[in-house]
Amino acid sequence: MSTVAEIAPRGQTSRRRMRVDGWRWGGRVFLVFMLLYTALPMIWMLLTSIKSGFAAMQFPPQWWPDQPTLASYQKLLDPQNSVGHDFLRFFWNSLFVSTATTILSVIVAVPAAYAFSRFTFPGRNFLFFAVLLRNMFPAVIFLVPLFILMRAIGLVNTHGSLILTYLTFGLPLAIWLLKGFYDNIPVQLEQAARIDGATRLQAFILIVMPLSAPGIIATAIYSFIGAWNEYIYAYTFLSKNDQLTLPVGIQRFFSENTTDFPGLMAASFMMSVPVVVLFLVLQRYFVRALTEGAVKH
Repeated sequence: MSTVAEIAPRGQTSRRRMRVDGWRWGGRVFLVFMLLYTALPMIWMLLTSIKSGFAAMQFPPQWWPDQPTLASYQKLLDPQNSVGHDFLRFFWNSLFVSTATTILSVIVAVPAAYAFSRFTFPGRNFLFFAVLLRNMFPAVIFLVPLFILMRAIGLVNTHGSLILTYLTFGLPLAIWLLKGFYDNIPVQLEQAARIDGATRLQAFILIVMPLSAPGIIATAIYSFIGAWNEYIYAYTFLSKNDQLTLPVGIQRFFSENTTDFPGLMAASFMMSVPVVVLFLVLQRYFVRALTEGAVKH
């Protein structure tokens, strides 16, 4: 027969397992709630985009339309009509600005983060935290000074003004993210390459760059999403119709008397697709860069 001393630990173990299971199930419920919280707006956007204008205004609203139609998407993707021509132009402008910002951000952030991680120079810590200091202030504070600067150098109503502005806001976090990643790459690997006859640049390109690929990909994702979704500066710096980006351009679906809700939802959904696909494909690199850059090995 079991003694009292043997029974007590079993009861404690059982209660401990119940508490652990409770936390596990609570976490699962929370994850399901967050999934619904983030997915339902996208689902509603998609369902509204395949409704007619009358069905989109019905009250109470219907989740699934009686007569679904792809007319809004056909109109947006048809360059022969004015709406499709403008939408495709806005899409191309956003793609160009976001891609250029991403490429330049990676080109600048990679050597800058490597210098902060590997070299010691006067004012290194001060300069590094000064770079991060910009993120303490909301972006709207810099709106007027940057507009005056862009007007002085003749970049208003050009995509160059947006690219330079997005670099200003995206580089601090990109440098910080990559520096944390480089800190976790053993310097002995570079030293071994130097002993074998490689220069510092060759060691960086052949050894450090492949190992830091997840961090570079995460930096690129962050830069692209930030540039793709930005509205305030694009609205301020651009006024010509052929220069507008998608966040500003889709407001053309609003008018004084009516709003084309199916067209607006279709444009918004198509604007969301590249970012969602990009993140889903590369999310494992993004998570790996965040974890490896935040934990010292």
